[in-house]
Amino acid sequence: MSATRIITPPKFNDITGAIRMLAVDAVQKANSGHPGAPMGMAEIADVLWNRHLRHNPANPKWPDRDRFILSNGHGSMLIYALLHLSGYDLPIEELKRFRQMHSKTPGHPEYGYTPGVETTGGPLGQGITNAVGMAMAEKLLAAEFNKPDHEIVNHHTYVFMGDGCLMEGISHEACALAGTWGLGKLIAFWDDNNISIDGHVDGWFTDDTAKRFEAYGWHVVAVNGHDPEAVDAAINAGKKVTDKPTLICCKTIIGMGSPNKADTHDVHGAALGNDEVAATREHIGWKYPPFEIPKHVYEAWDARTKGAGLEKLWNNKFAEYKAAFPKEASEFERRVKGELPANWKAHAADAIAKTNEKAETIATRKASQNAINALSPALPEFLGGSADLTGSNLTNWTGCKHIRGKSTGNYISYGVREFGMSHIMNGMALHGGFLPFGGTFLMFSEYARNALRMSALMKQRVIFVFTHDSIGLGEDGPTHQPVEQTATLRYIPNMELWRPCDTVESIAAWVAAVERRDGPSSLVFTRQNLAFQKRDAAQIANIRKGAYVLSEAAGGKPKVVIIATGSEVSLAMEAQKTLAAEGIAARVVSMPSTNVFDKQDQAYKDSVLPRGVKRVAVEAGVTGGWYKYVGLDGAVVGMDCFGESAPAPELFKHFGFTVENVVKAVKSVL
Repeated sequence: MSATRIITPPKFNDITGAIRMLAVDAVQKANSGHPGAPMGMAEIADVLWNRHLRHNPANPKWPDRDRFILSNGHGSMLIYALLHLSGYDLPIEELKRFRQMHSKTPGHPEYGYTPGVETTGGPLGQGITNAVGMAMAEKLLAAEFNKPDHEIVNHHTYVFMGDGCLMEGISHEACALAGTWGLGKLIAFWDDNNISIDGHVDGWFTDDTAKRFEAYGWHVVAVNGHDPEAVDAAINAGKKVTDKPTLICCKTIIGMGSPNKADTHDVHGAALGNDEVAATREHIGWKYPPFEIPKHVYEAWDARTKGAGLEKLWNNKFAEYKAAFPKEASEFERRVKGELPANWKAHAADAIAKTNEKAETIATRKASQNAINALSPALPEFLGGSADLTGSNLTNWTGCKHIRGKSTGNYISYGVREFGMSHIMNGMALHGGFLPFGGTFLMFSEYARNALRMSALMKQRVIFVFTHDSIGLGEDGPTHQPVEQTATLRYIPNMELWRPCDTVESIAAWVAAVERRDGPSSLVFTRQNLAFQKRDAAQIANIRKGAYVLSEAAGGKPKVVIIATGSEVSLAMEAQKTLAAEGIAARVVSMPSTNVFDKQDQAYKDSVLPRGVKRVAVEAGVTGGWYKYVGLDGAVVGMDCFGESAPAPELFKHFGFTVENVVKAVKSVL
């Protein structure tokens, strides 16, 4: 439940007036946007950015900067105004182009577009979740690298959020963990303005938010968000509480400064209109035309000199650290840059070779764990975890240190929080210094879907581990059998999905995911054992191309190509033998990653899937996506229905994943 309504207006001045009117004028010019939140949070932003935030506009990637997240990302003109006024490379012309094509001021803040924007904000609740990941990364990096009298990792994560962020369930997942982890350098500001798009929230949001966060283990304080000194005191108090995150409940009036629309939903998500813009100018005493900021305001906001000084102090501190701990300093620099160790290529190649030599027939989830064990000695940046399924996902490894409560380590039990886990990992990746991966059942990727999409949108280096990948999980039944999830994950732009067929493809998929720098990877593994497939060195190398010829047709001239992934590759291999006995030459292509195969040049694609040769695809899942590869004159052995509860062998037979059915499909296209 909200705190007692405070209606005391602020003392309007040009410092906060610049935020308000930049938001008002940009939204009015675009005739699109959300002016209410920037207007209501102007005093909070002024206090945080001018009195507390450690940042350098000239270097938005300074490693020990404070992180600022706008979780209520619809109010994007707030962060754009702050970045522009503080001296970032965001000229006023970009604010004039708010929400226009290819501007640096898109409708919601987007990572990679605007200097100083730490994450893509928009889907509510995800910004605070990213912030939890960033604060956790700071804590773990500090524990690993800081030395007595040499603290090179020591910064805060600040996040603004609104009622909508708190209503979204992901905020519960993330904020509960933040309390459990004791993230003392996370300070969140709740813009408690009592308004959402549908109006006053009293009819649908009556949580006692303060008690909710106290129950999580947070330090909570309530203030008048329009009283700068009260906000300042709350921030200072929060900084002193080092074993708990802080929530500052800021009672505000949305659209503060608009004489006729403040405290209404009319100012939430629409331009004020010319008459109200003029009235607002007069009401707050802003004497300047649209997009004109007077010199004294720029001077008051300019953070470049202060920021350069702060970074210089840190650089000096790091130089001392480097002199005292050269090995650790070099490792820190490598990790922050996201570079792989110098010995990585040799280590990975050796791990693949040893896996091939073992020739094990095991479940690919176990093959995945073996890969993690093989690769982890070369990757101290690995930060693993699972959503309460470690014993099933097998995402832990020998020697990993389990994080429990407020302890530190490199393996996290996230609890049953698939969505929270996935977006916390995005926050960790955005922070830098770690390569996060986390596991759950493939079916439960549905809970995490928006985090997976955001990871791909932001091109983050995160590895999502999904096990129990088909009807092969058996008796748990259709609620747990993912028949459409593999296909839909492939459809996420910039997501690379791997569904390996054995131990060698599993470790090759892990190596590919580790080496990828421009986006996330989804690794999909089986519960059941899969047969080892023999390959030569060239075939092993071609796994990285997403698809390759696993078994050539007799004589090298196939009449048909059978394409398969994961557990169905061995089925395709058996069908090839039956077809050969009947005089039908079939090539078997293993395609562990359609996404990666699609990126290959046409010559390679044609060498794997020769033109004019009929094709059949086999996968224990929905069929639609496979017609891209087999054509309308090809066939797909799959299932466009939900599963059943029964032992896996019975299910595969029931749904037609048999040698006989694959042979029948091949004959149907010939």
